[in-house]
Amino acid sequence: MLAELRQKSQVTIPKKIVSKLGLNEGDKLEVCEMDGVITLMPVTVYPKKYLAGLRSEIEKAKEEIACGERPVFDNLDALVCALETN
Repeated sequence: MLAELRQKSQVTIPKKIVSKLGLNEGDKLEVCEMDGVITLMPVTVYPKKYLAGLRSEIEKAKEEIACGERPVFDNLDALVCALETN
C-alpha cells in the first residue's frame, strides 16, 4: 500500500491496517528508522505513578517467593494445573 508524505511530515495509515491492528485516534506509535526503513509500532504508555505501583507489587512478590509464601512453577502447565485445582 502506498501512503503520501503530507504537510508537516504527516502520513495517513491505510484504514485496512488501522482496522487490522485495532488502532484508534490518540494511540501512540513508536517511529524508528534503520538502514533507510521506517517502521511504526503501536505502544502503550503508562503513567509513572502506575509503573511505580507495579514495581512495588513485583518487589513484594519477589520477597514472598524468597520467603516461600508464594509458589513458584517450573512451567505454564504446572501453573494452569494449580489454578484449576483451587
